[in-house]
Amino acid sequence: MLYEVVRVRALPNYRLAVEFRDGVSGTIDLSGELEGEIFEPLRDEALFRQAKVDEFGAIAWPNGADLAPDALYAEIIGGAVSAPRPALEGEDKSSSNPASRR
Repeated sequence: MLYEVVRVRALPNYRLAVEFRDGVSGTIDLSGELEGEIFEPLRDEALFRQAKVDEFGAIAWPNGADLAPDALYAEIIGGAVSAPRPALEGEDKSSSNPASRR
């Protein structure tokens, strides 16, 4: 997975502290996003605090709700994310990595 969450911690007011494998980290505010059949139950703070990183590097809860890591990454860095292009034969693989993030 390109953007893999390695650590998540539930914070007050429906926020999550998130850290990615590449070191990018930040806080996601979900206070205005907990709507619909899957996410509305997370308004129960006891359930919200059960956020964990699943085996795919996504944030998930016991009720089946989950958050895509690429969308979280984009929100933290303040822009869209894209997959790096594959290196061409003979090309230095380090040149195909995305630009350094904050």
